[in-house]
Amino acid sequence: MSIDTHPHTHPGHCPVEASLDQCIKCNICTTVCPVSAVTDLFPGPKYEGPQAGRFRMPAQPTPDHSVDYCSGCRACNMACPTGVRIAEINARARAGMVRQGKVAWRDRLRNNLIARSELVGKLSQPVAPLANLVLANGLVRWATEKALNIHRAAPLPAFSSQRFTTWYKHHPRPTGASRQVVYFHGCSTQYYEPRVGRAAVNVLEANGFEVIVPPQNCCGLPLLSNGEFTAARRYHTSNARSLAPYARRGIPIVGTSTSCTLTLKEEAPELLDMSDEDTRLVAEHTFDFNEFILEIFYRGNLKLDLKPIPLSLPYHQPCQYRAHRLGQLALEVLGLIPQLKLSESHATCCGIAGTYGYKVEKYNIAMDVGAPLFDFVRDAHAPVAICDSETCRWQITHATQVPAVHPVELLAWSYGFPAEGALGECLNALQSAS
Repeated sequence: MSIDTHPHTHPGHCPVEASLDQCIKCNICTTVCPVSAVTDLFPGPKYEGPQAGRFRMPAQPTPDHSVDYCSGCRACNMACPTGVRIAEINARARAGMVRQGKVAWRDRLRNNLIARSELVGKLSQPVAPLANLVLANGLVRWATEKALNIHRAAPLPAFSSQRFTTWYKHHPRPTGASRQVVYFHGCSTQYYEPRVGRAAVNVLEANGFEVIVPPQNCCGLPLLSNGEFTAARRYHTSNARSLAPYARRGIPIVGTSTSCTLTLKEEAPELLDMSDEDTRLVAEHTFDFNEFILEIFYRGNLKLDLKPIPLSLPYHQPCQYRAHRLGQLALEVLGLIPQLKLSESHATCCGIAGTYGYKVEKYNIAMDVGAPLFDFVRDAHAPVAICDSETCRWQITHATQVPAVHPVELLAWSYGFPAEGALGECLNALQSAS
């Protein structure tokens, strides 16, 4: 199946550093910044982005004493009326500090550890029960905080007993599929939440697709967020080489991690100045899962015999999803499920921002940023919350004790596939009661 590609460009697109000259000092970005609203450690996007950018000269002292407190949520980008690339300017400034050795060695060690989710997963998932026991130990968490500045209360997810690709390898393939799609699972689905990948594969196969899972590695976003551009480039290059042959054949690449898909579409190519053919082809053929489902729906090819879900649930759209500039696609997809009622969060950010909220110096900031969202979820009094981003789901559950699930899990159950975990318990109880 061929899906129309898209250029994934910003409105008023121009090179990252050049965009700072478009700043008119209106301060709209500062009014929407969730970090500067809760701490004086970050003076605001305008000051750390375009304003400080004018002083970033090779022979000059760095003005970047506060830029690392930018969470990269992109709220400033979305609000800027003139298209200044503030989050990207800050990300490049952070990379410059790493390159120049201006990040303390312990913080850089910490940042590299939490940014290498694939490596941590490969080492820990094979011994998941032991790894989970160790990570849940209060003394271990205290020692880790003292040694590496990883906050003892940060929401570390549990490793799964089975990798997603192990399940996929033994999963019986349906026969007679007339269309193909590539699934980019990401680290969270591979090592922590394989249930999300199982749900995605089931939904795609139910709609007549052969699902292909080629070799892949971390998208590199955690490394980009921590200024480790060299390592991120290696990750992205590897993914582009693996995925580009499918893009050349017109096969769409679909991901359930909205952060991963944004990285393949936009973050890695732009921040790393990568314009090679493989990178371009992968960017043009990558789709967020809900984006892809709606493409099928509007073409009249989506299977719509969905079971009702008589629940009222809260939904939060993550910052990274807003950065796709696609609208409220999850609400549109879930709106196809009969009897399901959704209340939408208007909170700017959950605070975790990938690896940001795991750091000792930023944990309380992250919790303060997410406070409006946590209140919203608690006030909903629902059995589960819905969110598209894995780290946001972990943060929501950590702060509220309400399990958070991906939209595809609800869609899969509505198609007749079993749900897992807290959602499975909730929906099975509903089914039994009816």
